Amino acid sequence: MSRAKSGRPTTGTRAERHLTRRLFQLYVGLALYGASSALLVRSGLGLEPWNVLHQGIAERTGMSIGVVSIFVGAAVLLLWIPLRQRPGLGTVSNVFVVGLAMDGTLALVPDAHALGIRVPLLVAGIVLNGVATGLYIAARFGPGPRDGLMTGLNERTGRSIRQMRTLVEVAVVVTGFVLGGTVGVGTVLYALCIGPLAQFFLRFFAVPASTTGRVVASGEPSEQAILQR
Repeated sequence: MSRAKSGRPTTGTRAERHLTRRLFQLYVGLALYGASSALLVRSGLGLEPWNVLHQGIAERTGMSIGVVSIFVGAAVLLLWIPLRQRPGLGTVSNVFVVGLAMDGTLALVPDAHALGIRVPLLVAGIVLNGVATGLYIAARFGPGPRDGLMTGLNERTGRSIRQMRTLVEVAVVVTGFVLGGTVGVGTVLYALCIGPLAQFFLRFFAVPASTTGRVVASGEPSEQAILQR
């Protein structure tokens, strides 16, 4: 029976809807994250820290930035093993969906040369990145590989997440810049805005906890890893 005598949905139906919403948020959020990163690439005004590295490696290897993102994400995920971090569905999905969505969007959005187009692309990319972050983190299927790296280092070293994120992302940006990645006003603007944006959208898209018990394949994301930038 899918319904009780009262005509109300059963507990199983509510759990299914709850899981469906979470999965929808996860994959829409990851796809939008990749799309937002592509808009930042097309703006040419500066990328978020990890994509500075991805773009630098792409310039040196000839691979697309999305494919590089997938390889780097997989490599970072391997670092979870000595850090004793446990990935969730969202963690593994993040590795592939973001990179594919980035390359797909880059194939659709042409290069922009006029500043009157590049600035709106930059702003749209940063805001959309905040929306995407709120969506996929609020789905509670586990943090992305890079965020899990920060929390793992925090647990192993005893240093704050903010400090570990700063150290790692400075190293990532410098390495990416040396390799040819784009660092600019957009990189600084992203660093200043993404924390407040992600916090706002994380609360906006928050999924109520299931009252039917633990849902399979779920992970516990670290909101601090996203917000403490």
